[in-house]
Amino acid sequence: MVKDISVVPEVQFLEQVLEWISQGELRVPKFQRPFLWRPEQMLQLFDSMERGYPVGSLLIWETSMPLASLDSIGGRSIPPPPEGGKVAYVLDGHQRLSTLFGVLHRSADAPKSTSQEDWMWWVYRPLDRVDHDGVRYRHWKSAEKVPDHYLPMRSVLRTLDFLEYARQLSDTSPRNEADQLTKESERIAQRVKNYKVSVVRMQGGTLQQAVEVFSRINSSGQKMRPDQMVSALTYGTTGPETLSDKMEEIQGRIAASGFGEIPIMTIFQTVLALSGEEDVQNTSWETMARKVQGQLVDAVEKTDRTLQEVVDFLRIEANVPLARLVPYNIQIMLLAVFFHFSTRVGEEQRRKLSDWFWITSLAGTFAGANTTQVRKFIEEMKAFAKGRGELGYSGERARAFPERFDLRSARVRAYLLWDLQTFPARKSPDGGPINVVDQLAKSHRETYRHIITQSGVPGASSPANRIVMATAPGISIRQALIRLAEEGKTDILDSHGVSLASVEHLKADEYADFIVARQHEVAAREKKFIEGLGIQSSEHEFGEADIDTE
Repeated sequence: MVKDISVVPEVQFLEQVLEWISQGELRVPKFQRPFLWRPEQMLQLFDSMERGYPVGSLLIWETSMPLASLDSIGGRSIPPPPEGGKVAYVLDGHQRLSTLFGVLHRSADAPKSTSQEDWMWWVYRPLDRVDHDGVRYRHWKSAEKVPDHYLPMRSVLRTLDFLEYARQLSDTSPRNEADQLTKESERIAQRVKNYKVSVVRMQGGTLQQAVEVFSRINSSGQKMRPDQMVSALTYGTTGPETLSDKMEEIQGRIAASGFGEIPIMTIFQTVLALSGEEDVQNTSWETMARKVQGQLVDAVEKTDRTLQEVVDFLRIEANVPLARLVPYNIQIMLLAVFFHFSTRVGEEQRRKLSDWFWITSLAGTFAGANTTQVRKFIEEMKAFAKGRGELGYSGERARAFPERFDLRSARVRAYLLWDLQTFPARKSPDGGPINVVDQLAKSHRETYRHIITQSGVPGASSPANRIVMATAPGISIRQALIRLAEEGKTDILDSHGVSLASVEHLKADEYADFIVARQHEVAAREKKFIEGLGIQSSEHEFGEADIDTE
């Protein structure tokens, strides 16, 4: 039991709990994750209630402490907390309560459209599904009129609205059918009105204790992120916006620049590093919050500016067009450490930093890095930034050319970055330009298409068996390459790194031989690049693509 917190278990009518929300007396703290349930989960909740199944206990924390909380739940605005009155906060059950409040307390004039953000809150119970074994509830996604026998769940807790619905049934259905449908609707309404939920009410204690309880019991669904934990524990030190809010703004600005989204956890670790904390993987979040809360506002502002420098560096000098292609997210954090602590960034430092990025990507330097290693990496980067040390990665050895195309592998991402800068001006079969980066931003894995698609061919999963090329309907990549070779369009083949010698294997239906030939050709070109960085290539030409990204 958490010290100084008393626990009172109770059973409440669901209608009463929802009334607490509508009065602003029961609130959702800002450190909770946003509403994440899928529409089908919402329907399943109502189906479970009708069948009398338990839907889980609600955990609430009653306190006199003012706590940052949401001003809307389930798409409905709620009033501010009552002055001088007791306020309780939902620690577990946010998704369920948001669903129930957003649907059962939906206003009659709430928008209805074919947009999910509108129709998901309009849940109906078709009254002709009495004996249905599956989920009995439905959303109405069409712009057309809702069928008369669809009971809108928003009406079941409102007597006048429910009576109006029953009257409409009488007006639009034969008497016997109307009586039957009305009886069924009354049964469902009573189910909801009489439904009871288990409430565990925590009273007293500190914010730290409440957050700790929440983090321990929140084992189902999406767990509380570390940044949300520290955000909750420092909610009064960052102004009206929480730490999570500010980091999501940073993430959004970077994504809007065309670089794509940097993971929130990476931004969070960067904030910690720039606040002076080197133990960025520490999981004692209460201790972490105490250590950094005085520097958070300043560190977040610095992170915003510094990450833009990092993005510019990656794009321009390391030739990394998209965040999703960065082999290790820790590289982004370490680059931010460099740009933050460096007093003057010279050309020589930038060159070394670019080499460092490529060497660590190809060598797998950060694969499985533990807390101690990460702390050491931060210390080394700070020393380099201040001109007091060097990035000593010249002794690294590159990992072998990957045998399998898997974007969860940092080595495969490093290969793709090399591929993008080695073949920057690819051409389509008609000679037009191909914008590979745009395609990668929209899809990812699908951009690189198989040349050999037949199953069972040895080496078919190799990156050498993929290129970026659009073809006419009914024309495979293999057929397109053969045709280009026969027409002497070697400039187009060269733009993809495909040799005439390898295409000869395609003509002879020697698919495995084609893959082997292209593997050797591409690996040899990449090896020259690796050796140009001043590190050794792998002892083996080809090797497993380890899954080692975050």
